[in-house]
This record gives sequence, structure tokens and C-alpha cells, in this order.
Amino acid sequence: NNTINLNYMGEIMKLIHTGDIHYGMNPDADKPWGKERAADVKNSISVIVSECRKREVDLLLVSGDLFHRQPIMRDIKEVNYLFSTIPDVNVVIVAGNHDRISENSSIHSFPWADNVHYIKTSDISSIFLPDINTEVYGFSYENYEIRENKLAGIKAPDNGRINILLAHGGDLSHVPFDKNELGNAGFSYVALGHIHKPQVLVDNNVVYCGSPEPLDVTETGKHGFYYVEIDDISANVINLDFIPSASVQYISLVINVSTVSTNSELLMSVSEEINRRGVNNIYRIKIRGMRDPDIEFDLSVLQSKLKIAQIIDDSEPQYNFARLCADHPSDMIGFFIQQLHRPESGIIDKKALCYGVNALLHTTEERGQA
Repeated sequence: NNTINLNYMGEIMKLIHTGDIHYGMNPDADKPWGKERAADVKNSISVIVSECRKREVDLLLVSGDLFHRQPIMRDIKEVNYLFSTIPDVNVVIVAGNHDRISENSSIHSFPWADNVHYIKTSDISSIFLPDINTEVYGFSYENYEIRENKLAGIKAPDNGRINILLAHGGDLSHVPFDKNELGNAGFSYVALGHIHKPQVLVDNNVVYCGSPEPLDVTETGKHGFYYVEIDDISANVINLDFIPSASVQYISLVINVSTVSTNSELLMSVSEEINRRGVNNIYRIKIRGMRDPDIEFDLSVLQSKLKIAQIIDDSEPQYNFARLCADHPSDMIGFFIQQLHRPESGIIDKKALCYGVNALLHTTEERGQA
């Protein structure tokens, strides 16, 4: 049916594009703030629903991984209730690799609210929404991996509608599509999921929404969702806005040290930087540089007070190897340095040299004290 809905007056169609919510996930389960993060992930749907209501959008797109795993009935009911509170908003969902639809999935039989449309087919199919003259194309995962480019050769029909493609994937194991092919496929908007970082791949119409909440310590930067306006006459995107919504950010801090740095100085520097950037955020700290061999860095006192998820100490003791060789010409320390201290040594050899010399020196000191 290629006829245009004559009851539609021709105006701006407004939508919100989200995905990779991973409802039910606990990103930092082993941390003191783990329960708080699990609640943030679940609450992200409420935030999105509230924004739909506030902006009076016509359409909410969920581009896969709404759930962190194949959902249990309790979680489906909770999410469905939230969607039912915006009855004037069409909600269209596809399953991603995490919430893939298995043969015995509860998704098959669940009675979704009247405004919710779940594309359950593993092949591309579509949902036509006559009240907004919009057709949404997509498919859901049945398996964790889809190595086939199921979007190859796809083209939007010339049917006078706003045509939208809803898809999940983009790497070698999950629908390895060609972004330029999607950009030239004729869709008004291509709503992508799977990559958790928000990004526009092609112009204003091939877009990864990213996850509304960061889901591990590597997912730095802003997280949220996209608000999109499409002109019904031209069927082109006329406005694309990223809406930050995450309750916290994961932030990577690189702290450079030198041979004059002390542990007290490091504690003060890290504490000041975290206070400046926000104590509610979660941090991964990497220590770099050459340190005094007599100094050991210990940030455990800060970990008990602040949200520090990970500490990576890549600092190295700055030994005077020539002097050590002169002081230990005929013992294990001297022989060890002669074997590993070479100009062409790589990073691993250099680390092995530093760790080995440090261990040998400490062993020598302990023997001297005994």
C-alpha cells in the first residue's frame, strides 16, 4: 500500500532514538556503589519516557539491547508499564544480541501496551504508523552473533512516507554493515544500536545513539540519547540534538609523576582533581612516569572515600643501572642488569628489568638486616 495517509496534515515528526539500555545490568556489582549503578540503569528508561512526554514526541525508537539478557517476565512488565504511561507516543523496538529473542522467549506472547510495537522477525520487516505517516523497518536477533550483513542492498521504498531503519550491529560479529551504503539507502533516518558511544556516522541520518548510561569504566564521555525532528514533506532530518542524560560519568585520569613525587603529593593531586571534576563520577586512574625507587604509591585511602573503580600504576623506578652494575660487579644484581639492560630493549623487557632489580635489591636488603 503506497497511498499517503490523507488525515495526516503535514508537519514536523518528532522522535527520540535510544538503545543499549541494558535494563537489569549491574555495571559495578563488586563496588560499594554497585546497587546505585544498577538503579541508574533501570531509571534511564524513566528519564527517556519523561523526555518523550516533555517534548511531545511522536515516536520512540529502541535500537536493540533494551534488556541486558533475554528478559524475564518481571522486567518486561516493568518496562511495558513505563511505555504505557506515554500512550500518545509510538514505541518501536528491536532485539539486539544481548536480549535476542529465543524460541521460548516471553517476548513472543507478552501483551504489550497498544502503543508499543516490537519487531520480532529475524528477517527485515516493517511497522507502518499511519497517524504519523511513518514506516519503521528492522529485525531482531535470534542468536548472539550475526556475521552476515543483513542490511546489504537495502533500499527505502519511494512510498511518500517517512521511512526509518532500526538496526543493531556494526562490527564483524554483529551485522557488519557498510555505513556509506546505509547513508545512500534513501531512509529519512537510520537508528543504530550496539556501539555504546553516541556518534553520527553519516551526515544527520545514520546515527548510533549510544547507551543512556555508561556501562563500564572504559565508557568515558557523555551518554544519553538523540532527539530528532523530521519534516513530513521532504522526509529529511531538520534537527538532530544529543541529550545528555547519564547520572554519572566514567572518567580516566592520567597522573604523571617524577623522581621527586611522593605518595602524599600523589594523594593530594588525585583528590583535588576528583573534587574538581565531581565526586559523584567514577574514576579510572593511571599513574605514569619515572619515580624514585624508594617511593611506593598507595591510593587505598582514597578508594575508601571516593568512587575509584580502577588504579593502574604504570610508573617505573628510575634506577641508575650503570652505578648499580659498578656496585654489584659479580653478584646476581650485576649479572641480571647486564643481561636485560640493552638499548634495543622493548617495553616488556624494560619492565622486567625494573621489577627484577627491585626484587633483588629488596632481597639483598632483607639478607643484610638478618
